[in-house]
Amino acid sequence: MKWNKKENPDSTIVQHLQDVLGVDQPIAGLLAQRNIHTYEEAKSFFRPSLAELHDPFQLKDMKKATDRILQAIDNDENIMIYGDYDVDGTTSVALVIDYLQHFTNHLTPYIPDRYKEGYGLSFDGIDYAEQKHISLIISLDCGIKAIDKVEYANEKHIDMIICDHHLPDEKVPEALAVIDPKQAECSYPFKELCGCGIGFKLISAINQLKGDLLDLTEYLDLVAIAIGADIVPINGENRILAFHGLKKINEKPRAGIQAMIDQSKKKYFTITDVVFILGPRINAAGRMEHGSHAVDLLTENKINKATEFSKKLEVYNADRKQTDKTITAEAKYQIEENKEEHKATSVVYDENWHKGVIGIVASRLIETYYRPTLVFTKSGNQLAASARSVKGFDIYKAIEACSEHLVQFGGHKYAAGLTLREDQYSAFKAAFEKQVAQSIPDECKEPQLIYDIALSLDNITPKFIRILKQFAPFGPANQKPIFRFDQVKDTGFAKKVGKEGDHLKCHLFQHKDGNRFDAIGFGLGDQLETLTNYPVDIIASIEENEWNGAIKTQLNIKSLRKSC
Repeated sequence: MKWNKKENPDSTIVQHLQDVLGVDQPIAGLLAQRNIHTYEEAKSFFRPSLAELHDPFQLKDMKKATDRILQAIDNDENIMIYGDYDVDGTTSVALVIDYLQHFTNHLTPYIPDRYKEGYGLSFDGIDYAEQKHISLIISLDCGIKAIDKVEYANEKHIDMIICDHHLPDEKVPEALAVIDPKQAECSYPFKELCGCGIGFKLISAINQLKGDLLDLTEYLDLVAIAIGADIVPINGENRILAFHGLKKINEKPRAGIQAMIDQSKKKYFTITDVVFILGPRINAAGRMEHGSHAVDLLTENKINKATEFSKKLEVYNADRKQTDKTITAEAKYQIEENKEEHKATSVVYDENWHKGVIGIVASRLIETYYRPTLVFTKSGNQLAASARSVKGFDIYKAIEACSEHLVQFGGHKYAAGLTLREDQYSAFKAAFEKQVAQSIPDECKEPQLIYDIALSLDNITPKFIRILKQFAPFGPANQKPIFRFDQVKDTGFAKKVGKEGDHLKCHLFQHKDGNRFDAIGFGLGDQLETLTNYPVDIIASIEENEWNGAIKTQLNIKSLRKSC
């Protein structure tokens, strides 16, 4: 793994922050790296305020959308709340259903079946709306590319309001209203809201028109989960929403989230916990059974019933873990058997692989082979794939360049989905390999570990840790700071830990009278000999580890190597 340091910030800005904030140089440097240059910007960063959220009516078509929704409520019309089957989609549906039920009983949640209908708006969903005499569909986290589906709904005289955050094509669907900050004519200041964030903006606008009737902080636990799970940048409005959403999760979550927390036996949740504990359980419903089970959990008010739903999701998640483990092993075998065929990409296919976990498998393969990856399986009479990319490479553009072979595709820079006819698989595979080989920069071909700044262990003081904790919540655009420490030695207690001895546990110092800290290196068990025989340089994050009620500072080692 290649080590790279972030660019040094402007020294005059760092000095200014030291002066106005009364912080040491390392903290000022970390702030400057995050484009925080003034006292006011630092105050906003450390104390995210809901008052700084933008007016939802700055979103294009928001007035049209809210007028139509209030009209439907006044006329007792049937309204369908339609969302994708992943975490972002199901939390969006739960949020809007939960809010609108205060004003109408004529609400129908709808999550498409991953296997029968696929991603996004479906003809089946619109047919179901017609059967249920629904006159208005609000789509959440999907719909921005569904030109034919919206046209189909229009033909049936069903109005459509699209609330999405994905990148639109040049032409957007002819819906009654299209709310998406990424569309060309939208001047909304913050472009990186997740689907549930857009849903929150929708209910915020309605709430304004209702005279701020309800306390919308009640919905921020759902928004925080979606922000974490959908891996959107945690800056701007997302930072504010995630900060207050985590507060809600940790202090007074809704029953469904409380039930999952109770099962996890964890007391305090960070965004990382949301991503690795809550997100996978919510996602497991749509992966292994049906996304509607997640909506049932997230809209349930009674803890006993929520606990029953949560236990179901726990079973689905256990099944998902075993399934993705099996498929990952089979996919690795395919890659090893055909390693000379494709060198720039990993593209694998088996008609029996579970469609619900192929995205996870693609991510696992990148951990091993580190190259743009597609995992295909059979989906009806077509093949479907999940795509994942390496840092810095836009896999969406690479897929788009090969779109002549595809039925449809969509997604982001680092994750996408696509379908094609079976007879196009080989041609697409070759075209994708060629496209990536020609366009991927050299710096994207090997994993890089980028650290913020170099520190001494003596820099780690109680004040430093107290301020560092306030940098949270962490995520894209505000990653947890990681530091380089040179000429570090073990005190003599280093050992391998874990069932297979995969991990490294040690106690580190730099000089005889300096600070000493416990450290853990996950997956670094094979580095024990290096650590015990030589001074080493390490890259690590700084954490607080709680054990038996005691809290100790601990280094989480990401990489180590013999000191020069």
